Amino acid sequence: MLSFVILFFAFWSPAFPQNHYEYDDDLFFLNFDNEVESVIPATEETISCDCQREHTEWDKLFIMLENSQMKENMLLQSLDEILKVELQTLRGEILQFVENFAGMCSSYIEKAVSRFSSQVDQMLAKSRGESEDLLGTLHESKREKILREILQLSQNLSSRLSHLEHVWQRTAEVDAQQRSILEKDRVGSVANGDDFILKSLWQELQETKAELKESQKKTTQRLLPAGCETALLFPMRSKKIFVSVHPASEMVLSSFTICTWVKVTEMLDKTIVFSYGTKRNPYEIQLYLSYDSAVLAVGSDLNKVTASGVISTGQWTHLCGTWSTVNGSISLWINGKVVQTTSEIAEGYTIPDGGILQVGQEKNGCCVGGGFNESLAFSGKITGFNIWNRVLSDKEITRQTGEESCNSRGNVVGWGVTEVLPHGGAQYIFGH
Repeated sequence: MLSFVILFFAFWSPAFPQNHYEYDDDLFFLNFDNEVESVIPATEETISCDCQREHTEWDKLFIMLENSQMKENMLLQSLDEILKVELQTLRGEILQFVENFAGMCSSYIEKAVSRFSSQVDQMLAKSRGESEDLLGTLHESKREKILREILQLSQNLSSRLSHLEHVWQRTAEVDAQQRSILEKDRVGSVANGDDFILKSLWQELQETKAELKESQKKTTQRLLPAGCETALLFPMRSKKIFVSVHPASEMVLSSFTICTWVKVTEMLDKTIVFSYGTKRNPYEIQLYLSYDSAVLAVGSDLNKVTASGVISTGQWTHLCGTWSTVNGSISLWINGKVVQTTSEIAEGYTIPDGGILQVGQEKNGCCVGGGFNESLAFSGKITGFNIWNRVLSDKEITRQTGEESCNSRGNVVGWGVTEVLPHGGAQYIFGH
């Protein structure tokens, strides 16, 4: 094949002389045919083929090329098989060598480690024996000297620790003083660096604290006062919503104390908390709210005492009112503290029996529920409503706001004992 390529390029090369293109076809093919015939000897098969069809010079050339490629493939295949056999043999020898060498290395390593361990044990035993001999030869005075040195060292260490503790305490005091100075100058000074960061953190903590207090305050407002398990709910202002109270004893009163917890939703010019009236006088006793003020009236609306700025919507407030016919002394208490007191209010007057006592509305008609005014109705919650036929002492009134406020019951009206009936949508609620 290589000779053919060389002949082809030589023949068609531009450097070849022009007159060589004029060649003798018969001579060229004759010589080439002789070359082919010399490569491929004639056989019976070729003779039979030549008898059928005579091969051209190109056919002979291609036959020669095919035979060359076939021989090349056979050689390559033989070479591959020889290489595979040789490589497998070499791999087996290498694996055998590695196995033998690893066994030899492991045995040598074990021997070396064992020898080293025995040497270390001998050295340790020798050192231990020498130490015991040295300690045994020490004189008693030498031991005492060593003990004294150890004692002195411990004393020095204790002294240093005490000094360090003193320095630390002094540093803590100085830091506290510096923080106090920085806190005093916080508003007027210009912060920079770490001071500015600390002040910013302090402000954020203050704001967070205020938010937590407000959240806690709102959460507390949703609960009943301490010691109270039930309350009366007045869901809205309505002339049909009220609560009737039926005392077990007579209401002939020359003095009284009225206490209750209220949580009002809305306050107008006159929002009734409690009223007692007869056919002759519908305004015998009234405890009502006027915007943020609390008012207690006896006999009529002209005989009253007012405490301003003591009521807030949405918050539980403990109200107590006292009155005595002697000197007409009258007082209002808010959350266990007296906020207003006066005298000569309905002096010498006696509250008659036979009237109607109602919570959340005033008696201004002939009968229960008659003639009610929607603008006077109470909306909110009331609990711990009690009436005594005497003036309680300051200590007794203060105790009404404690943990057992709803467990302290009046002898005329006692919360949880006296019959109290809701009407028109008013209802008892638990735990709110």
